[in-house]
Amino acid sequence: MVALAQTQPSADRLRAIDAFLAEAWEDQLRHDDRLRGLAVEVRFDRGVAHLSGEVAEPAELRLVRDVVGRLAGVYGVWCRVRVGGREPVVVDLGCGPTKQWPGNLGLDIFPAPGVDAVADLSGSLPLADNSVDVLFAVHILEHLIDFLPLVDECHRVLRPGGVLHVMSPWWGHVNAVADPTHVRLMDVQTFKGICQLRPPGTPRWFPLHAGCDGASIFADLTPLPPSADPAPPTHLARFFD
Repeated sequence: MVALAQTQPSADRLRAIDAFLAEAWEDQLRHDDRLRGLAVEVRFDRGVAHLSGEVAEPAELRLVRDVVGRLAGVYGVWCRVRVGGREPVVVDLGCGPTKQWPGNLGLDIFPAPGVDAVADLSGSLPLADNSVDVLFAVHILEHLIDFLPLVDECHRVLRPGGVLHVMSPWWGHVNAVADPTHVRLMDVQTFKGICQLRPPGTPRWFPLHAGCDGASIFADLTPLPPSADPAPPTHLARFFD
């Protein structure tokens, strides 16, 4: 079970957490034969693991992200990794002038230097079915009165095995209410509801990771096909009450 911090770690503590995580990952690499030979670089920034590089098969990427996500102190696992020589299609939703990575496709309701296509995120996304490998929704969902249509659209456009990365202000931090354009309060448990409590027939998600640093919440979700088994209770217990 992840213990939710009540106050955001200081900058010094976050740097120390990143140093600890880097050491822990190096130790993992030395002792886990499954990871040897995989050309994936893992960098930690404020408790978020950033994965880059290349793997031969999707299962290898899933292994790396699962192992990284089990390190104590990791809040999220963000990926831009080539699979079988193919560059991933990565989309930043509501990116404004700044993308998570420069090569991402940026969508926003307002034109800006980093925006590649203008789109109203409360409606349908101008993206084809099963066309995207990674979606970033960083500080977006809290601006939408009803964000479930956008979440459903993310499910539609993601390829099997694709990942939706979410970051939003935690409801218990002042940042959640300081911005008057925020219309929704968010918690890690919100993603339990998205993955477990929606009506039959709605898009289903598997939570790869979820966490909170005392100021922001993080969730990495992958779409489930209708016939797939839900996440087992032992997996959900890592993140949700």
